[in-house]
Amino acid sequence: MVRNPMDHPGEQAGAEPIRLLAIRDTPLSLDEVFQAVGDDSAGGTALFVGTVRDHDGGADVDELGYSSHPSAEAELRRVAEKVVADFPVRALAAVHRVGDLAVGDLAVVVAVSCPHRAEAFAACRKLIDDLKHEVPIWKHQRFSDGQEEWVGA
Repeated sequence: MVRNPMDHPGEQAGAEPIRLLAIRDTPLSLDEVFQAVGDDSAGGTALFVGTVRDHDGGADVDELGYSSHPSAEAELRRVAEKVVADFPVRALAAVHRVGDLAVGDLAVVVAVSCPHRAEAFAACRKLIDDLKHEVPIWKHQRFSDGQEEWVGA
């Protein structure tokens, strides 16, 4: 069941805006991230979900693995703090998966709630873009033809 984040007592303006940050080797939950960004003062919530696709650069992908540097969670916090400083964020959450993933698995889920939708979209885009560019998480793709490729390393 998906809860409406606007119906939760205690999730009010003034609460710590960074509600959930994690790098996990277990499956990710859309509901957990969505619930984490519920806030009565937010009129817009934007959620981005990154999934493992079955192709890249014209080659068929069988599976991939993510690995991270020990500093990855600290870097994720730094990225989140910058988004909170630059946008009127009421609540923010970001989780990234590490380990071996299959096609269709959730690799990353981020969400941001703000007073208005335009701010929520902009903040969410900044969060995922900066996460992908600045947090030391690397992707190891394995293709159907036996080739392998590291991305972001």
